[in-house]
Amino acid sequence: MQTKINLEGEWKLQLDETKQGLTLPFTDVITLPGTTSYARKGPKNEEVLVSALTDEYLFEGQVWFAREVFIPDELAGKACYLFLERTRLTTLWLDNTEIGSRNSLNTPHIYELPKLQAGIHTITVRVDNTDYPTKGGHLTSQDTQTNWNGITGRMELQFYGESQLTNIRLESNLAARTVRITATLDSNCETTLAVSAQSFNSEETHAVDEGEFPVSPGLFSVDYVLGQNALLWSEGAPNLYNITLVLKDRDGHITDQQELIFGLKEFRAEGDKFTINGEKTFLRGKHDGLIFPLTGYAPTDVEEWVRILGISKSYGINHYRFHTCCPPEAAFTAADMLGIYMQPELPFWGTITEKTDDGHNQAEQDYLISEGYAILQAFGNHPSFVMMSLGNELWGSKAKIDSFLKDYKAFDKRILYTQGSNNHQWVPEILEHDDFFSGVRFSRERLFRGSYAMCDAPLGHVQTALPSTMKDYDDQIVPLDLLNGEKMEDTAGGEIQIQYGTEAKTVKADEASGEWIPHIPVVSHEIGQYATYPNFEEIEKYNGPLKAENFKIFRERLESNGLGHLAAKYFECSGQLAVACYKEELEAAFRSRRLAGFQLLDLQDFSGQGTALVGVLDAFMDSKGMISPEEWRTFCNDAVLLARFPKYNYVSGEPFDAHVELSCFRSGLQDTLELRWELTVDNGILAEGTTEVNVPAGTNYIDICDLEITLPVVDRMSTIVLSLSIQGTDIRKSYDLWIYPEKSGNMLEGIHVFDKLSSDAFALLEQGESVLLMPKPETLQNAVEGYYCTDFWCYPMFRSISESMNRPVPVGTMGLLIDNSHPVFHEFPTEEYSTYPWWNIVQHSKSIIMDEADRSWNPVVQTIDNFERNHKLSFLVECSVGAGNLLVCALDADKVSDTPEGRQFLSSLAGYMKSAAFKPQYKATVNELLELIK
Repeated sequence: MQTKINLEGEWKLQLDETKQGLTLPFTDVITLPGTTSYARKGPKNEEVLVSALTDEYLFEGQVWFAREVFIPDELAGKACYLFLERTRLTTLWLDNTEIGSRNSLNTPHIYELPKLQAGIHTITVRVDNTDYPTKGGHLTSQDTQTNWNGITGRMELQFYGESQLTNIRLESNLAARTVRITATLDSNCETTLAVSAQSFNSEETHAVDEGEFPVSPGLFSVDYVLGQNALLWSEGAPNLYNITLVLKDRDGHITDQQELIFGLKEFRAEGDKFTINGEKTFLRGKHDGLIFPLTGYAPTDVEEWVRILGISKSYGINHYRFHTCCPPEAAFTAADMLGIYMQPELPFWGTITEKTDDGHNQAEQDYLISEGYAILQAFGNHPSFVMMSLGNELWGSKAKIDSFLKDYKAFDKRILYTQGSNNHQWVPEILEHDDFFSGVRFSRERLFRGSYAMCDAPLGHVQTALPSTMKDYDDQIVPLDLLNGEKMEDTAGGEIQIQYGTEAKTVKADEASGEWIPHIPVVSHEIGQYATYPNFEEIEKYNGPLKAENFKIFRERLESNGLGHLAAKYFECSGQLAVACYKEELEAAFRSRRLAGFQLLDLQDFSGQGTALVGVLDAFMDSKGMISPEEWRTFCNDAVLLARFPKYNYVSGEPFDAHVELSCFRSGLQDTLELRWELTVDNGILAEGTTEVNVPAGTNYIDICDLEITLPVVDRMSTIVLSLSIQGTDIRKSYDLWIYPEKSGNMLEGIHVFDKLSSDAFALLEQGESVLLMPKPETLQNAVEGYYCTDFWCYPMFRSISESMNRPVPVGTMGLLIDNSHPVFHEFPTEEYSTYPWWNIVQHSKSIIMDEADRSWNPVVQTIDNFERNHKLSFLVECSVGAGNLLVCALDADKVSDTPEGRQFLSSLAGYMKSAAFKPQYKATVNELLELIK
């Protein structure tokens, strides 16, 4: 039977930055498992990163670890292995004799040792975190878990008897309710394998009768019957078994015993959807780059991963895509327990080449493929491991990539494979051996996510389209003109410039098949990426090896511009806008009946690549206070209510029409559902009703009813709420709508309106008049373009990429900060942050840069700038000039006057300027204004 000697504890330590070799005696000690950075070994890192967290004790080079271990008599002479769960490049010595080297970044390093004599032996391990056999990805990046050096997870010597099982593979046969056990028997004689199974994590228990199988040395397979009442594994019911394998010799003595977790399931790609045990499921995915700021490396204990994955599941997530990395085994075990569909990815972000290509690196490709086999071998038994990707945004030979897929599928058919995540970004193509497709577009105009970087334009509908709930991607996935046999324009051929990691690159477009219709499940890649302003209170949470020096720099920049007092409001208001963007992004995915799922980037903040604070959770997986998990699940869950309507802003008494539907991938719902709907204002019910709908078996998209409601006549701008709920369930949804009183004519009648600072405007001000300055946005130089949506990913990274590609840089703003108690909003009540009444107004505006203005002169409505520029941006500002008063808003009034919200806003400005409340506190000079408004 297997016996282990735990090697955790104190080890001797020698740092060897210049790779001079082991110098004796050792000069330090360290507690393992752990990393040199976490233990604060070596010189302090003086470099401060702005684009990522700073590893305070970053060490890159070779590190030598050594310790003595005592082998008792009863273990002497047995088969022995050294097991190191997760590390970098290692070389092993035993008693000064070199044993070998291992280089896997994703899987344990296992060394077979000579049979040991009783007594004390010295184990020496050299770990090198330089010169990796691949360019790598998020396993070694400063942007994520850092390029740490050390050994994490289990460290042990494993001893076996005369017979042992190796390379054990468990394979479900759902139809037969059996598990096929394939393994290699290392033995000199035939023996008996006893198999038993016991469920352990479900309300219903199931113990399977033990089965015995005669097995011979070498590779063998046996089928163990679980029975027709076997419990199945899925996201909704992640039932697990402990399967115990016992080897017995002829005399009945146990020679080896191993226990594995098993889940009986069948995860397949069928048509345009994934199925779990024959039922369709929709992937609600999260990107993960193994960001753990308190340690700088991924945890290897199940409890921590249960906590982490449990948080994601509380936000409706059922799927994890690991970007260019594979998590430790504890992550798969926790996912088994919680019902999360896992997709690790090879650690590659580059180009796959043929041997005849310039720059071909056969050694790197061989290494990457071997990593894939190692991942499958190490973690493939976990029921949660259902998908695998060859890398992130790969380019190069499609034939070569497809050959890798073919080989993996021949090796392990339990997993669904994809060529990579968003491969050949502008000219994607489904390969012969793809099981599913992950990307962002099928061609330049066939987009199926809501946001893109400017360098990757065209932008998405969340960034550019009038807000509504009508958008889905069905016509992008299967265009009607393609269904009719018309071939659309082929944009392939020649060379194209692409975003490549955090830079730009020119690549060959390669031969492409033009427009095509996918015949396998389509998963939208890295959707979202809506940025929020930093929360500087978070800085104190970084009490591990990683320090938020970038946050400190951002805070200093803001304070140097005199805006430090607004940091908390910037964070809160940008966050509320980001949440609204995410809601529309996710709902568009759920409305898309031809889509198989999405992979969000991200539920949590991303610490690197310029510092991308795109999460509703921070990098620690703690809530940022923007939205509760319960509210998030109203638009991200296994059942999502959706109302389709064309706009959010309505005129008094206008008809409101909405189509209500349910995206439903939840098992166990009743055959008949009752929808309750309400339209409320100030807690009063304007209209209400119920509708019953029958749900045919196997239906995932349910059209419930059409609402046709005449909105009330109002005499002032009002917010109304459409609430939807399925009675007896947690399925609910709400939408804010806005109603405006009917207005006609010139909203600014009686107001002195100028589009430039003319002598006539100054003359009126000198006479004590009130003046509204509305410069045409296109005429302003000292201003930033109006843009309703918050910034994509992070401004510094994509500004740099856009500049290197000679493309327009992003606008880079993050919504509005509104002094909503100001009397200018008497007729235009508003939140402190951007809401849909502002969309048309902001899109036809510019915000004036007030960096050089007096710091006591503050806008009424300020546009939040990103943390790199930190401009003080005025959307609406007031001042007194001479004896008069001035209100400044760079808005195209003609364009917004066509909308009810625009007319209401202008009317509110006029009403304020005519009132006694129009008494600006700041007194500006003529020269100040001329310097400001250019």
